[in-house]
Amino acid sequence: MIRQPSRHCTVELQAVPARIGHVRRIISAQLRYWRLDALIDPAALGVTELLANVHRHARPSKQCTVELSVLLDQLTVAVHDEDPRLPRIRAADNWETCGRGLALIAALSENWGMRPEGGGKVVWFTLPALTPAPEEARALRPHWEPPPLDDARTAADARTRAGGATVG
Repeated sequence: MIRQPSRHCTVELQAVPARIGHVRRIISAQLRYWRLDALIDPAALGVTELLANVHRHARPSKQCTVELSVLLDQLTVAVHDEDPRLPRIRAADNWETCGRGLALIAALSENWGMRPEGGGKVVWFTLPALTPAPEEARALRPHWEPPPLDDARTAADARTRAGGATVG
């Protein structure tokens, strides 16, 4: 059963350093809007790594699309670019200044992967979309829904002790 409808957001950009910070702010705002604040840091870090890879490696163009989607309690972050070459994960030596991006994506995500698409590719990762805390879930409950049985009994017991209504 789907508890909430799917949610989707797409941002098209040129993967240049000046735009990466802007995209991080857009992603942060979108996740806050969806009430997925706990995912802001890992999603922003992951998308930064993927956009840095597009900036560093993609040819002939740095044009790409960042896509966020939430479905069935899972956030998927995907970056589409026009370069058909699939990236490869590798072990970087301690002295190397790059080569750890995909290893970082693998470490921070629940799942990740890549696939050819059109004339380019998509690199994606997933994070578990946390469900609301019990207090938030209670606040979101429709006003006509009766309270849980334990809450009703507690309220009735309090009225009885206060000399109000009798429970029988």
